[in-house]
Amino acid sequence: MSVDSTFEFEKRRNRPVKYDRDLVTKTLGAMERVEEIKGKREERFYENRMKDRKTLVKKQKVAELEKGMELIVPAMADRDKVMAKVVERVKEKSQKMKDAKNVGIKVAKSKAVKKKGAKITTAEDMMEE
Repeated sequence: MSVDSTFEFEKRRNRPVKYDRDLVTKTLGAMERVEEIKGKREERFYENRMKDRKTLVKKQKVAELEKGMELIVPAMADRDKVMAKVVERVKEKSQKMKDAKNVGIKVAKSKAVKKKGAKITTAEDMMEE
């Protein structure tokens, strides 16, 4: 029992430690690592708490929809008309984008032809000049 490491530790416990650059560096590094571990644990705790949140929110939304169904039913009657308008607008926008893209390609080709010094062959090229 006379040779016990705890006795040695007890002897050194209350002694002041001299300044040591390496010890301070290691201590600061250890403090940063502890903060990093602490942050990861907090994130994991939050994720575990919130993993069932999506189903709970979905249930609440369904309950709210069921409660206010009388407000939605008249709007659903006009749903086909609204959807037809939306589809029509989307088609118009896509057609406009295609037209703009085609015009942009023609303009780019005509500019490339002009740079090469070739003859102007299209009516659009003549109009640009």
